[in-house]
Amino acid sequence: MKQPNILVVMADQLPPHFTGAYGHPVVQTPNIDLLAARGMRFDAAYCNSPLCAPARAAFLTGQAITRIGAWDNAAEFAASVPTFVHHLRLMGYRTCLSGKMHFIGPDQLHGFNRRLTTDIYPASYDWVKDEWIRIKEAKGENYEEIMGDRRAYHSRGYTGQAVKVDFWHNALSYDEETHFRAVEYLRAKSRDDNPFFLCASYHHPHEPFHPPQKYWDMYADAEIDIPEFPKNIDDTYSAMDRWLNAYHGTRK
Repeated sequence: MKQPNILVVMADQLPPHFTGAYGHPVVQTPNIDLLAARGMRFDAAYCNSPLCAPARAAFLTGQAITRIGAWDNAAEFAASVPTFVHHLRLMGYRTCLSGKMHFIGPDQLHGFNRRLTTDIYPASYDWVKDEWIRIKEAKGENYEEIMGDRRAYHSRGYTGQAVKVDFWHNALSYDEETHFRAVEYLRAKSRDDNPFFLCASYHHPHEPFHPPQKYWDMYADAEIDIPEFPKNIDDTYSAMDRWLNAYHGTRK
């Protein structure tokens, strides 16, 4: 029996309940809906981490981030940890990556034969908190106060109040290249008898929120519910919630 070709399409920060396939009444996702209708929809699949780099490391290895030390976006994803991509190569697959995978450390392949694009994020450890933050913490200032200094910059660039329609951003260009290279690869491999595994990983809908005009116009007259904080938030508010919201400037 011939080995099947495998295509993984990854969208960053796309919650399933914001797709038509999972019943959202407003969001239009016709291609995802079609895939679900023709295939299988998983209702109990969970991401192993809410952060980019650890989530991808867990996905590729099938291991918890605590087992492989991929704690956050500044922790190295060790080259010594095998991924399912390594196993596919041993089975004769040509393995290829187009787009974002946020590998931290010198290994930027982790089993892939090749990458069709660079990554949108650096491979270094620049995500570690800056020296000035460590100094302020040593003086007794807490994280929320420290990040307040950065809040204006970050919220202006990333949160909903800074939505700019049809405004160029490097992430838009990055996804265009990711898509073009992936489609180009698929067309070339359609004439190849060797099985392939292709991962096409897009930056969006991850912020910053600068939608092209045609997508903005799709929802121009739509009634969109504004999410609210749950009433019991003080009972469930974790340290990670506080740090994240302080960084994004969304809640004190």
